[in-house]
Amino acid sequence: MKPILLAALSLTLFVNCSSSESSSTETPTETMYFPSIGSTTWETKSIESLQWNPSAQQPLLDYLELKHTKSFLLLVNGRIVMENYFNGHTSTSNWYWASAGKTLTATTTGIAQQEGFLNIDNKVSDYLNTGWTSAPLAKENLITCKNLLSMNSGLNDALGDDVSPANLQYTADAGTRWAYHNVYVKLQDVIAAATGQSFSAYFNTKLRDKIGMNGLWIPNGDLSVYWSDTRSMARFGLLMLNKGKWQNSQILNENYFTEATNTSQAINQSYGYLWWLNGKSSYHLPQSQFQFNGSIIPAGPNDMFMALGKNDQKIYVIPSKKMVVIRMGDAADASNLALSDFDDVLWQKINALYQ
Repeated sequence: MKPILLAALSLTLFVNCSSSESSSTETPTETMYFPSIGSTTWETKSIESLQWNPSAQQPLLDYLELKHTKSFLLLVNGRIVMENYFNGHTSTSNWYWASAGKTLTATTTGIAQQEGFLNIDNKVSDYLNTGWTSAPLAKENLITCKNLLSMNSGLNDALGDDVSPANLQYTADAGTRWAYHNVYVKLQDVIAAATGQSFSAYFNTKLRDKIGMNGLWIPNGDLSVYWSDTRSMARFGLLMLNKGKWQNSQILNENYFTEATNTSQAINQSYGYLWWLNGKSSYHLPQSQFQFNGSIIPAGPNDMFMALGKNDQKIYVIPSKKMVVIRMGDAADASNLALSDFDDVLWQKINALYQ
């Protein structure tokens, strides 16, 4: 990804949290909480009430600060258990999602499909016309919207961020090669063409505003990068924890949610529709065709699915624990595209809270 363009954002922000804690222990049957749209109130729950280990909290916070974190937020059943800001960042500060924002595009694609505007099994050229790549026509017409969601378009991933037709070159037939590629952004053009609206306008109406997020897309070369506050990222994570449903409103249908958060193709077991998946038998990494055996994050829960962005922007969703974890900040160590050693060590620290 090209360097992120810093922007001064003037946004409606969701800040402050209420002190309405329950003294009861969190249980799987406890009602999931959703913060109100437009409200600055968010229910909390203490580590002690969960019968977690309070002595593990400070080592986790020390590690987060050491690793250039700007914000960390942990929800259980929708309630804030930890919310911490570092290095001058605050609850009203906005930060970029980087490739964690791919999951916003995947979700908006699913919404457009359920509204009848598109079908992910259709070829991309049905919406963008032919010539959107420089591949031979017969090869271009093999590429479906699902291929873009699954990162197996077969287009050359070694040519940089430029997604103009000249730079989208044929390497293999769609579906036969997995490669992490910014061509996924063409789904935003598909949504715009199919709905007759700009992608950002459709996204704002159908997703952002319905769950009370703030934020906007900032142009960055051929891509747009989403910026928001930390609680907005947490709202999206909470929506996905509840299988696309916000309170009584099904924003994203559950069938698509299930497809998106399970293995989407046969090559990279650890990739769904722009979501990373933990606990699988093998995985591939960006800029590599090598298959690694085992789980991506060995210390992380096996059922965890993840939105992962450059320089360690993270949304971890863990259904078995009713948990959402958010991390925003600068790169923990060296610059990286999605995954780093930071993930596994971070999960060792989080595990110490409740094990």
